[in-house]
Amino acid sequence: MLSAFDYIRPDTLKDALKHLAEPGAVVHAGGTDLMGCLREHIFDAGRVVSLSRLNTLKGIRKNSAGGLTIGALTTLTEVAENPEVISMYPGLAKAASEVASPQLRNQGTIGGNLCQRPRCWYFRGDFHCLKKGGNNCFAQAGENQFHCIFGGSNCLFVHPSDTAPALAALDAVIHLAGPEGNRNVKVDEFYVLPEDDPTKETVLKPGEVVIGVTLPHPPPGLKSRYRKVRARRSWDFALAGAALAVVFDGPTVKQARVFLSGAAPMPWRSREVEEIIIGQQLDEAIIAKASEAVVKNAEPLDKNGYKIPLFKGVMQEELQAIA
Repeated sequence: MLSAFDYIRPDTLKDALKHLAEPGAVVHAGGTDLMGCLREHIFDAGRVVSLSRLNTLKGIRKNSAGGLTIGALTTLTEVAENPEVISMYPGLAKAASEVASPQLRNQGTIGGNLCQRPRCWYFRGDFHCLKKGGNNCFAQAGENQFHCIFGGSNCLFVHPSDTAPALAALDAVIHLAGPEGNRNVKVDEFYVLPEDDPTKETVLKPGEVVIGVTLPHPPPGLKSRYRKVRARRSWDFALAGAALAVVFDGPTVKQARVFLSGAAPMPWRSREVEEIIIGQQLDEAIIAKASEAVVKNAEPLDKNGYKIPLFKGVMQEELQAIA
């Protein structure tokens, strides 16, 4: 059962930020994750501040640099089906289309997808785990078949977003607004590893919200892809996945950014793969070498060693496809 809270729908971002500065206030965008967290008492709220009236945070538009700016309240369906996103950033369109089910994509927003809380069943269950301020990560010796193989350290959840790795691969920037003003953060600098602070997932400050995302103009020769492996076709989160943004100069890889999903508490950059393919043609030998390198330094847990061959296979198939 939900605890009682005040529900406010401000007409301006300024008013929304004023209400969010109050103790116990939380932001409501699509609400697909928020309502579950409140219902399960992952956290409680004295005030829910809806952004639904802020039309300036909705929609997709060309920016002055020739890229696209996506408002934080733009639904995942809109991102997945937008002709310019499909044409310029097919990897992002694919990632948005892979989130959950059609109903949830129609309701959920890109801002919410970037900021959703972990799906670890100990965090979501009746366990006073490290992320909730306790002393233990129960996944260390528990049911950890869906947990991380990189970057876990003291807390082993995996970041659940599909759009985050795709945006990180495309070198996108997140726009934030808060009591101290506006600021911009690269997507791959937006997330916090548990070893730095196990109670946080992002660099968001109290009262601060995501208001949009900007993608740079795609350089000539850019190809982008996203691949997600999951137990069921809909609803499930990634067991293993990869977002690739590769710039070709003829048949040769000029630049590359590769991020993994289902692997770590944040979109996990695979510099090992990047270093192997940059400056090379994606022939069979290079692809095989990169596919082995994707799991270099991985630390599988007792019950998720199956992720090692999954990531190798995903990387091999995606590099073959992008070549």
